[in-house]
Amino acid sequence: MARKLLVGTRNPGKEREISDIFAGLPFQVVFPSDQFLERLPEEADLERGVTFIENAVAKARYFAKRSGLATLGEDSGLEVDALHGAPGVHSARFAALYGTAGAGTEPDVSNNALLLERLAETPEAGRGARYRCVVAFVESAGASPQLVEATCEGRILTAPRGSGGFGYDPLFFSTDLGATFAEAPLATKQRVSHRGRALRALIEVLLRRYT
Repeated sequence: MARKLLVGTRNPGKEREISDIFAGLPFQVVFPSDQFLERLPEEADLERGVTFIENAVAKARYFAKRSGLATLGEDSGLEVDALHGAPGVHSARFAALYGTAGAGTEPDVSNNALLLERLAETPEAGRGARYRCVVAFVESAGASPQLVEATCEGRILTAPRGSGGFGYDPLFFSTDLGATFAEAPLATKQRVSHRGRALRALIEVLLRRYT
């Protein structure tokens, strides 16, 4: 019987990628909406940490407490060398943090626009960047977390390319793929992405533990 694992995210893009990675494995991956866990105001505080680890652990413990299930918490973001690692843990709220999020505009659109603005005078050689992902797994809210972390290297383009992916994917040119994450099919992106690498590392741990 497949073991049920709750993934503490409400991001549709992450839900698609995580479901794809776990497909065919002896785990039943569910999300907060599947467990009828309504979004509460306190969830806004789950990403207030100063590191990806803090945020991932906070999400895992919070949703484990609400659900009573073994839970994965994930936090990830883009680190741009010319911006001294920003937007980093603020990746999802980059434009909102600086007051440039347009009313009625999708956050991804505002975030990408601000990133391009901040790098407007930066030459190609200085546009190095990486995606970073931390995944935390807890058996229960009070258990010690199992942590895995992964990165993928690339650079930021001067204009978006591709229509797939989400977040900064249209601007992130992957060194491994020679294309942006938005240009790559999901399976190809998952092979080299920060989230794909981190989740596969955690899956190895889970398979040893439960099978």
